Amino acid sequence: MTRIAVSALALVLLSACSMGDEYVRPATPPPAGWKNAAQGNVWPGADWWRQFGSARLDELMARARAANFDLAAATARVRQADAQLGIAGASLLPSVSASASETRARGSQAASTSSVSKARHTTTSSATLTASYEIDFWGKNAAAVDAAQAAAEASRFDLQTATLTAQSGVATTYFEILGLAERIRLVRESITNSEGILAVFRDRQRAGTATSLDVAQQESVLATQRATLAPMERQMRQDYNALAILTGRMPEEFGLVPETLADLRVPVVGAGLPSELLARRPDVQSAEASLRAANADIAAARAAWFPAISLTGTGGFQSLDLMKMMTAQSLLWSVASSATQVIFDGGKIAGTVEQKRARFEELSQTYRKAVASSFSDVENALIAVEKAVEEVEAQRVAEATSRRAFEIAQAQMAGGIVDVTTVLNTQKTLFTAQDSLAQARLSQLQAIVGLYKALGGGWKAG
Repeated sequence: MTRIAVSALALVLLSACSMGDEYVRPATPPPAGWKNAAQGNVWPGADWWRQFGSARLDELMARARAANFDLAAATARVRQADAQLGIAGASLLPSVSASASETRARGSQAASTSSVSKARHTTTSSATLTASYEIDFWGKNAAAVDAAQAAAEASRFDLQTATLTAQSGVATTYFEILGLAERIRLVRESITNSEGILAVFRDRQRAGTATSLDVAQQESVLATQRATLAPMERQMRQDYNALAILTGRMPEEFGLVPETLADLRVPVVGAGLPSELLARRPDVQSAEASLRAANADIAAARAAWFPAISLTGTGGFQSLDLMKMMTAQSLLWSVASSATQVIFDGGKIAGTVEQKRARFEELSQTYRKAVASSFSDVENALIAVEKAVEEVEAQRVAEATSRRAFEIAQAQMAGGIVDVTTVLNTQKTLFTAQDSLAQARLSQLQAIVGLYKALGGGWKAG
């Protein structure tokens, strides 16, 4: 018994052996700086949406955080991964079980030749404790735990990614609702204005100072403006429904009194340093965690080449007399060790190892792509923000110029200086400029949301 215990202790001390290679992060050097203009090196905060100064957006974000369906599913996946880690960790500990039994038996009278033993009743009671332990000599179980640990970390990074996706979706959809509301308001104002001009042309037609062509042209303008309302209103209702789902509600339960685009602030976003981006992108962190898990899987697969060594011990009591169960005479025990080695498996282990290696190579490329995409996302977002600012300024000038031209044309038409064609043309130009300005302001807000998302939304690996 002493030799067995000493041997077991020696095996346990050697159980740190591992068949795997040390994990090395793939080389992905960051760029020295952003190619496009970055407004400062201050990263956004985790509550980045508050920079827009919208209390309603704050409320929507709180609802999404508490009730978004995707976030709830991602949270459940974190729990699954944690449970799987616990399952994997159990293999590093002994398995202990207890059993108790009592057997009553009666001997056969017909089969017995002794009158003493005839019809004899016997009762056997036993209580045993069994412990078994697989010595992780080659590190197979430890590698499985490492893989489960990395998978659990990946699930947490995925939850952060889902959170950022939901937050950016809420902001983008809400801003689109505000943009559509602004455009619908402009269309309705333009319709009201066109109806007034049409009434003037009809009065002039009756007075003989305008032709039926003048009236028909203005009626065409009015009909075109009215036709643009339905698609916008349809899109707005669909955006409301999408926002309801993002905040965890059914469309029929969702209610919102939106503000206007003019009520929002336009925040200035700093892009930070490229060298810090990877630690602020949860999707990149998730890709690397999955890569670490794949590396550990290779070690576990390699360990299957070598013997599985187990120790089993049983101890307890067994007696025909229940009153003597806990005495030294009733004591029983056994200690055993075993080693199992695969001799031939038709290439199963070799195939498994190769499959794990190929999986690691696949995830290495996935990680490299995630890194490259993260830098590209920021560059594209910086371009979008920069050009959106330029577009808004240009559209503001165009809108102001168009408005002034339309007002002049109306005054000259009232004085008989210009004909209706000039008024119609300036009216169309003004409406187009107003609509383009509203779309440009919406694009600017959404570009800023895109930059926040590309920067990881203020999240940072702790």
